[in-house]
Amino acid sequence: MDKDTGAASPRSKKLALTLAALGVVFGDIGTSPLYAFKESIAHSVHSGTGGAEAVLGILSLILWSLIVLVSIKYVGLILRADNHGEGGILALLNLAFPAKDAGSRQKGMVIMTAVGLLGAALLYGDGVITPAISVLSAVEGLKLFAPGLAHLILPIAVGILIGLFSIQQFGTGAIGKFFGPIILIWFFSIGFLGLLQVVKFPGVIAAINPLAGLGFLVHHPAISFVILGSVFLSVTGGEALYADMGHFGRIPIRTAWRFVVLPSLALNYLGQGALVLANPAAAENPFYLLAPGWATLPLVILATMATVIASQALISGVFSLTTSAIQMGYLPRIQIFHTNYEKSGQIYIPAINTALAAACITLVIVFKSSSALAAAYGIAVTLTMLATTLLFYCVARRNWGWSLPHALGVCLIFAFIEILFLSSNLLKLLHGGWITVVIGGAIFYLMTTWKIGRTFVREKSANALSLPDFIESISMSGVLNPAFAPHRVSGTAVFLSASPNVTPGALTYNLTHNHVLHERNIVLTITLEKIPYVAESERVEVRNLSEGFLQVFAKFGFMEVPTIKKIVAGLKAKDIELHPDKCTFFLGRETLIKSQVGLSPLRARVFIAMARNAQNAAQFFRLPSNRTVEIGKQFDI
Repeated sequence: MDKDTGAASPRSKKLALTLAALGVVFGDIGTSPLYAFKESIAHSVHSGTGGAEAVLGILSLILWSLIVLVSIKYVGLILRADNHGEGGILALLNLAFPAKDAGSRQKGMVIMTAVGLLGAALLYGDGVITPAISVLSAVEGLKLFAPGLAHLILPIAVGILIGLFSIQQFGTGAIGKFFGPIILIWFFSIGFLGLLQVVKFPGVIAAINPLAGLGFLVHHPAISFVILGSVFLSVTGGEALYADMGHFGRIPIRTAWRFVVLPSLALNYLGQGALVLANPAAAENPFYLLAPGWATLPLVILATMATVIASQALISGVFSLTTSAIQMGYLPRIQIFHTNYEKSGQIYIPAINTALAAACITLVIVFKSSSALAAAYGIAVTLTMLATTLLFYCVARRNWGWSLPHALGVCLIFAFIEILFLSSNLLKLLHGGWITVVIGGAIFYLMTTWKIGRTFVREKSANALSLPDFIESISMSGVLNPAFAPHRVSGTAVFLSASPNVTPGALTYNLTHNHVLHERNIVLTITLEKIPYVAESERVEVRNLSEGFLQVFAKFGFMEVPTIKKIVAGLKAKDIELHPDKCTFFLGRETLIKSQVGLSPLRARVFIAMARNAQNAAQFFRLPSNRTVEIGKQFDI
């Protein structure tokens, strides 16, 4: 009995993770049937190229896009590129160009870092439009159930979005256990509805042949090029498979995709195609017309729940992306709340949540329908996928030892398809597609401005007195003339320092103006490694210096939030006691002033604004407010 129980336990955990992955990872791509085929076939009908050839061709393009870009690229290959268990484009960037290689391939690293940052920035654009289009497309099913309720679609969609963003402060932990079962019901329902139509019209299975899609591209190149932009809607959300790998692992994601998600999506798309083949008028909304009249309202409710879950997953992804960018030094510190003390990835960022809510609600009010939003959707996602392909090529060559023909051949196939989709989506640029590009471009500019500005300030600070020279000067002052030796006060002082070899400004200012030093002084430097998490045994490194000084290096991964509590635990493991409620923390604070040299005028203004709105270091590192002293200095930038 015990043996059987022990054998069942790992299997049960895998099943639980697979179910959870359904709710978080596949919400976005799982709700694409609401609008992907509808928008694709609408272009065909409007161009006069409808009929069986168009239906089968579009279905074939959708199915093979799912197979090549999701099954082969992401599930088969990209998921193998895990950075200590973590995924996502920033993790892939760090895997391709680790810190130790920064000097050897500086030019290539700079270029690919820019590619990775651009891909990450564009995900913010995706984060704005996905909740809007998903919720709108679900609520629009009300028109079929009760046409008289059409005027309520926008208010209901806005209300759902307000509710969705309002509950973010409570975290996903409490409701997360319900996500998986709901999405499982969703996939089984859409797969079953599609299967019913496929059984009635089995001829639609011909769409599985890739020649059907290729033939449509060849025979109708102009309209098929336009349609590709809508076909791409079927694979949006594919990036989430990789980004959420750290939460669930590679195997649960692959299992869920291969045995639940892909079969259900394929059956539903085929079912929609079969319905339109039998009744061309059904092209108006083939997804909801799959269901019998009595089932329309339950399907609308289920679809709304599924889209809310899909939106929740993407919002959480934006929170995680923001945290990683902060830890890597591409965004200033902002207030972050952990909603689960056991799960470090469950976080809530009020500023980002408010900005996303305002942007999503604005899009719903301005565009008014999912079809209008679909015209703006796709550019950011294709650019992010293309960036992932470029970074994957670097990982395959440098980390996996793939030969040039092997890596180039595989990545060129993905890149060719993604460039085709990108080219088609660029047609949407003037129809709203510019929105996500502008959002992504703005985030990219902010990221690079912050990185450049902080580097500039750090370089100017490097001219300060080195820490060894500072300590030596203290020692010599007492030897040469005891009257000039600094007055020692009891207790411990902790000085935060960004540069380990430079004396912290707060330390020199405190000595210069107050003429005192504590009995024990700790110079603390917090470094962020190019890995997601740092082992607790490697968290802290201590160097004993003279004159009562200790130099402490605390390491954190880019997925972690540095806190003094973790540093105290690391010091205790090395038999060094530090009581945050009994010592004094000294922080340096720069007051930035624009000058005629240094950053460009625009970057200088943006950087100063970002610095002024950055979260206080004491709050970010969870320092006790009644034990923290800030000492400022002016910097010309």
